[in-house]
Amino acid sequence: MKSNLRETLAAPALSEDGAVHGAAWVGIILGVIAAVLYSLKAVFVKLAYLPTEGVTEQVPPITLMMLRLGFSFPIYLVILFWVWRRTTVKPKAKHIGLAMLAGILAYYVCTLLDFTGLQYITAQLERLLLFTYPAFVILFGAMFFGGRLTAWGIAAVALAYAGLAIVFLGGDITESENLWLGSGLVLGCAMLFALFQLIAKEFIDRMGPPLFTCLAMLGAATAIFLHFVVSALATDGLVDAFDLPARVYWIGLIIAVFSTLLPSFFMNIAMGHIGAQRVAILGMFGPLATIIAAIVVLGEPFGLWDAVGTLVTFVGIALYMKSSRTKPRQT
Repeated sequence: MKSNLRETLAAPALSEDGAVHGAAWVGIILGVIAAVLYSLKAVFVKLAYLPTEGVTEQVPPITLMMLRLGFSFPIYLVILFWVWRRTTVKPKAKHIGLAMLAGILAYYVCTLLDFTGLQYITAQLERLLLFTYPAFVILFGAMFFGGRLTAWGIAAVALAYAGLAIVFLGGDITESENLWLGSGLVLGCAMLFALFQLIAKEFIDRMGPPLFTCLAMLGAATAIFLHFVVSALATDGLVDAFDLPARVYWIGLIIAVFSTLLPSFFMNIAMGHIGAQRVAILGMFGPLATIIAAIVVLGEPFGLWDAVGTLVTFVGIALYMKSSRTKPRQT
C-alpha cells in the first residue's frame, strides 16, 4: 500500500489526453518559478559587477561563488545529513567520490566559466548561449554514451544556432569589447554542463536525486573554498578578500537563496508532479525573464534582430525537446 501511494504521489498529475488536473498546476507553477529564478542569476551577477563608489576593483568571480556557497551550502549540508541517515543502502566510497567530482565539474568549473564570462557579455546573451546546451547533450550522447542522432534533432539544433547567428550578426546585445572571450567562456560552460547531465544520470539512478545533489555540492564546496583561499592568500589576504561593499553581500545572499536553494527544491517538486520533460519545456520562461530583467534593471539594449534571433533559438530548442521525448521505461 505504501509503495502504491508513493508511486501515485510521484506520478505526473496529467490525464492520458494531456489535460492538466489537480496537483499538476502546482508542478507547472513551481516549474516556471524555478526556471525564472535560475535565469535571474545572470542579472544578479551583473549587478554585483557594477562599480561601487570608492571601490576601484571589481569583485572577482570566485568571491561571488564563495558568497553564494557560504549562504547556501549549510542548508545542503543539513539535507545531506538528513538523507544519509535515512538511506538504507549506503553508496560505496568510489561512487561518493565520483559524485563529488561530478559536482566539481558542474558547480565549480561551469560556474567559474559562467561568472567569468558575464564580466564580458550581457546577461541576455549569456542566457541565450546557455539555453542551447541541449545541442551538446545530443552531440556528446551520440559520441560517448550510445545515443543516436535523429534528423529532427539535428534540424532543431541547426535552427537554434541559426537564431544565435542572427543575434551575433545584427543584434544589439552582442555589443562588447570582449564578445568572443565572454561568449567562448559561457559556451564552454554549456558544453561541460551538458556533459555533467549525461554523467550524472547514472549516479542519480543509483543513489537518488537528493543524495547525489548534496554530495555534488559538497565536492563543489571543497573546490570553491580551496580556490578562494589560495586566491586570497596570493593577493591581499583573507581579511581583505572579505572587505566588500554591503550590496555585494546582499547580492550573494539573494543568489544563494533565490537562484540556488529555492529553485533547486521547486524544480524537484515540479518534476514529481509533471515529469522532467515538461519541466524542461517550462525552462523556456527563463531566458524571457532574463531579457525583461536585463532591459529594466540593467538597461541593456534589445533590438529587432535580437528579438528575431531569440525567437528562432526558442523555436529550435522547443522542437528539440519535443523530438527528444522518450517513452517511459517499462518496469
